[in-house]
Amino acid sequence: MRLFECGTLVPGCAWHTRADNDAEVVRRAVEHLRTAHGETTIRENMVDNIKARIRDEATAA
Repeated sequence: MRLFECGTLVPGCAWHTRADNDAEVVRRAVEHLRTAHGETTIRENMVDNIKARIRDEATAA
């Protein structure tokens, strides 16, 4: 499983998600940024920042 924790991008946010692949994690994270943080425009560098923070759940501790 792949894991993304929003707090690594938006300090203080406890939201996280996990999925089998990075594409689904990015999709969920983008939706979260829109709904919870009010982001209306998701730029390519934001997607890159999300991808850079995705990790294997097995190694996350």
